[in-house]
Amino acid sequence: MNGELRLGIVLLVPILLMPFASLFGPDHNRMEAADRFLPPGIERPAGTDNFGRDVLARVLAGSRQTLVLALLVVTSSLALGTALGLVAGYLGGIADELVMRVMDAVSSFPGILFALVMVALLGNGQGTLLLALAVLFVPSFTRLARGGTLACRDADFVLAEKLLGCGLPRILFVHVLPNLKGSLLPAAAIGLSNAILAESAMSYLGLGIQPPEPSWGRMLAEAQIFLYDAPWCALAPGLAVMLTAVGFHCLGNGLRRKFGG
Repeated sequence: MNGELRLGIVLLVPILLMPFASLFGPDHNRMEAADRFLPPGIERPAGTDNFGRDVLARVLAGSRQTLVLALLVVTSSLALGTALGLVAGYLGGIADELVMRVMDAVSSFPGILFALVMVALLGNGQGTLLLALAVLFVPSFTRLARGGTLACRDADFVLAEKLLGCGLPRILFVHVLPNLKGSLLPAAAIGLSNAILAESAMSYLGLGIQPPEPSWGRMLAEAQIFLYDAPWCALAPGLAVMLTAVGFHCLGNGLRRKFGG
C-alpha cells in the first residue's frame, strides 16, 4: 500500500464515522442563550455558536448532509457518465459525436451559474443542488469511460465475444467495464473530494441545505460574522471540509498509483 493511499484511509476513517457519532451526541439544534460563544473546553470541545448550540454536534450532524450528498452526486454521475462513455466509445460515429458535443456543452457552463439557473427553475433545496452537481460531474466520467472503451474496442477478448454472438450490453458491461476500474475508481474518489468542496461552496452561498439543518458550508457562512470574536465557530467546519477533501484526494491518487495510472 503506497503512502498516499495509506494517508487517505487514515484521514477518512474518522470522517466516515462522524455521521454515526452524531447519533449519540447532544442535540445539534438545541439553543442555550446562557451558553452563547463559549470557547472550546471539556464539555464543549469545539465551543458554541451565537445561539448557544454545540459546534461539534453541528459538525457531526452536518457530516450526514455533506457526505451523503457527495456520495449521491458521484454515484449518479459515475453511473450515467460511464454508460454514456461506453456507448459512445464502442459505437463511434454519430453516437460518439452527439454524446461528446453534449458533454462539451455541459462543461462550458460555469458551475455557479448553472446552479443558479437550476435554483431559478426548480427552487432552492438539497434536491436541486444534487441534480445540478450530478449534471456537472457527468462529462469527466464520460470522457474517461469513452477513452478506456476506445482502447478496448478492438481487443481480442471483445472480438471473441462478437464471434460468439454476445449482445452489446454483455460486451460493454461484463467485459469492457471491468477493464476501466483502474481509471474510474481513482476518478470517483477524487470526484468525492470535488463534490465535498462544491457542496460546501454552494451551501456557503445559500444554494444548498437550508436551516435549521446544518451543513459545513452553511456553518462557515454563518460563522464569518463572528470570525474575530469566536473563530472556533468557523474552525471546526473548516477543518472538516479540508480534511475530508484532502482525504478523498489522497485516496484517489493512491488508487491511481496502485492501478498503475
